[in-house]
Amino acid sequence: MTFRLRAAHTDDLEPLYEMAKLTGGGFTNLPADRDALAGKLERADAAFAREEDELGDDQFVLVLENTETGAVRGTCQLFTQVGQRWPFYSYRLTTHTQHSQELDRTVRAELLSLVTDLEGCSEVGGLFLHPSERAGGLGLLLARSRYLFIAMHRRRFADRVLAELRGIIDDRGGSPFWDGVAGRFFGMSFQEADNFNALNGNQFIADLMPKHPVYVAMLDEEAKKVIGLPHPTGRAAMRMLEKEGFAYEGYVDIFDGGPTMLARTDNVKSVAEARPAEISNADLDLGERAILATGELTSFRSAYGMRDFQDDGTVHICRKAAAALGVSEGDEVWSVAR
Repeated sequence: MTFRLRAAHTDDLEPLYEMAKLTGGGFTNLPADRDALAGKLERADAAFAREEDELGDDQFVLVLENTETGAVRGTCQLFTQVGQRWPFYSYRLTTHTQHSQELDRTVRAELLSLVTDLEGCSEVGGLFLHPSERAGGLGLLLARSRYLFIAMHRRRFADRVLAELRGIIDDRGGSPFWDGVAGRFFGMSFQEADNFNALNGNQFIADLMPKHPVYVAMLDEEAKKVIGLPHPTGRAAMRMLEKEGFAYEGYVDIFDGGPTMLARTDNVKSVAEARPAEISNADLDLGERAILATGELTSFRSAYGMRDFQDDGTVHICRKAAAALGVSEGDEVWSVAR
């Protein structure tokens, strides 16, 4: 069974909607709402069609496809520049230190400050793999293919890239962080606020959220202990991001308190190591395991395969990858070691 990642189109709406219903909430980039998903696909079509090879306000949607059945079993998204349609809010966790000479005591207080520091960054997100396919490294293919896409279209992305990880969600679908912080001011449950954000954006945060820093010490214990922690299902994703060079710098999601990971785009491992080459043989039997990609914008495709670079700068790839990507001798592929 072979899978490949490709550009999503409007006729992928139904499989995306079926997957969205499986996310369990807290997944803003994949709302279980047909109209919202249709809007994302229309925006993605416009991004794939845009001819100017420069930074814009684009959203690309990719889907994981079974090459034998055509079934869509996963998805991921890339945003070229966040905070252009509406502000991109985060909480920044900082420390404020005060000292009293009379008491000979130093007090350090942690603060959560509402900021828009990350506006203008690119974002990788919206990664979801169907529960029945969570084996065989398909999550890794989804995640790292995004970086190959960035490398192949580098002028369309910013100099910094972020990834938001879903925070802790309890058994009832609520967020301890939301309940302890923003929920006190909005009179909305986490699910209500999350759904509203997915459909309408988060301008309502700017309208209603207090602008003064929040002292962490004043939060209840349930809210305090989840700040900056990923959902258990996102721990592997956090490790993958760290291997790519992303780091947690104290920014957390305003809804569930999950960590935001940051990296310099050119320092992301799979961007820096991505290498283009012309195929001189598409019948390789043994070689280095790799992720291979080809095509520009709407014709982008990626898949697992084997590669073997030659002294003349060309590359040999395996038959399976050549078939999945629809390439042959003389075509160009980009690749990164698996």
